[in-house]
Amino acid sequence: MSSKLQQVGLVVSGLIAGIFVSLNFSANASKDAATSALPIEELRSFADVYNAIKQGYVEPVEDKKLITHAISGMLANLDPHSAYLDADSFKELQVSTQGEFGGLGIEVGMEDGFVKVVAPIEDTPAHKAGLKPGDLIIKLDDTPVKGLTLNDAVKKMRGKPKTQIRLTIVRKGETKPFEVTLTREKIKVQSVKSKLLEGGYGYLRVTQFQEETAPDVVKHLEKLTKADKEAKGEGVKGLVLDLRNDPGGLLNGAVGVSAAFLPPKTLVTSTDGRTEDAKRRYTASPEDYQRGYKDDFMKNLPPFAKTVPMVVLVNGGSASASEIVAGALQDHKRAVVMGTQTFGKGSVQTVLPLSNNAAIKLTTARYFTPSGRSIQAKGITPDIIVEETANGETRERVREADLERHLGGEKEKAAEPAPPKPQTKNGKKGKTDDADESPHVPIEFASKKDYQLGQAVNLLKAWQIIKR
Repeated sequence: MSSKLQQVGLVVSGLIAGIFVSLNFSANASKDAATSALPIEELRSFADVYNAIKQGYVEPVEDKKLITHAISGMLANLDPHSAYLDADSFKELQVSTQGEFGGLGIEVGMEDGFVKVVAPIEDTPAHKAGLKPGDLIIKLDDTPVKGLTLNDAVKKMRGKPKTQIRLTIVRKGETKPFEVTLTREKIKVQSVKSKLLEGGYGYLRVTQFQEETAPDVVKHLEKLTKADKEAKGEGVKGLVLDLRNDPGGLLNGAVGVSAAFLPPKTLVTSTDGRTEDAKRRYTASPEDYQRGYKDDFMKNLPPFAKTVPMVVLVNGGSASASEIVAGALQDHKRAVVMGTQTFGKGSVQTVLPLSNNAAIKLTTARYFTPSGRSIQAKGITPDIIVEETANGETRERVREADLERHLGGEKEKAAEPAPPKPQTKNGKKGKTDDADESPHVPIEFASKKDYQLGQAVNLLKAWQIIKR
């Protein structure tokens, strides 16, 4: 029996090696880089395990299922953001970047085998239910999350609108897990919001970077100009760009938003990876932010956008594309960045379609700010640190450096340690000034209780006094 298994294992090993050779050749036929030899011994081990499962597992397992799981595990063990996307997941990804998808509205990662909340998307079921960055989801209805892949967990959270799902949450500072029942909705994310604040100061919020985000920013800046005229103002005096809890999104959206406030052709970000395709420079130019638009939407940009004093608000939920914008405006001295340390997701994921309508999402490069700073596992440090409350307290948040298997910064063996945990007045760790309030109340940005926004406006007012 063992010799038969060995023979079959060798056949499978040869077949798999042949497939890898074929894939390797086709993927690199047009590249000059030399390819390394295939690890035959490791492929034999893979074939032995594959064959043992086929021959001896308690129930029959389809070849397709085994191969899919092998690919999924291979990617999932690289870093928190690489993943295998089956046909359904790939389709959902394409739809979500257009600003409409079904589900709970939550950006998630994996930590210790559980689903970890990175950031709830504003005005979605997850946000309304009060889910917070750093929450661990340990159960989906009656199904334990432990043992599921991130894609499997995301699939279970998504579903038809108006159907319900029960999440069991573990939150730091809470003595025991609690349950939250959410009703799935067709998520239509309004990625840009704005309003004219008292005194003629503009407030512009970007909740996520999508296909329409950059042109929508231009429209909202026009809207602020109109609102100021109706209020018989002297022009917008200053602008607050709010990127708090913005989990990121499309790179061209980040470049477009940055281009609205920077001189033409200014460097916004650069990427560096192992392949030539991964080494790129992105500037405030139509060819880098315009996708699917015949006319350059920047032609409608109000002149004040390039010169008005600016404050960019960030926090631990500001990730990826929002960090690119904050870093670009900070490096070019176009705006003062205020708030708390950002998430630190400075890696590039490339979606590579496969022949079966599926795809892989593969980390291929790191992002850098215009001055060459790596964002990965570090984030953007604000010019002015302002905590969430007047007494210097901030909710504890998960950051990229806290995630299992996170990618280190450029030329670093280990990421920088996470910042110290906040303290309350009584000295207890991990609690905030509203710890005695309901844990399910979401932060209300741009409200009268928004301390960070108040400090941003105070800074803009101080600039006005200095100018006089």
